[in-house]
Amino acid sequence: MSSNARWSRILPAAALLCLGAGAALATEGEFGNECVMGLALGKDIKTDCSVNTVYNGKTYCFGNETAKELFLKKPEEFLLKAQVYYASKQQQ
Repeated sequence: MSSNARWSRILPAAALLCLGAGAALATEGEFGNECVMGLALGKDIKTDCSVNTVYNGKTYCFGNETAKELFLKKPEEFLLKAQVYYASKQQQ
């Protein structure tokens, strides 16, 4: 296979990967893209929402994969804590 033929196959695939990465970064989540687990612990951790999950039709962002894994073990409990803390910040 010639070098040009190889590049003609690689470039479109690379472009698709880049588009996919951009879409992941553009995700909008609840709580203004703050980490749900951070909020549940009373901390403000802004994220780019590249680590996220959809739960009950809403997108939630995380600072890292570990936070996401912990959230998925008890989502209702952590969401309640996050909502209480986030609401308290809005009233200040």
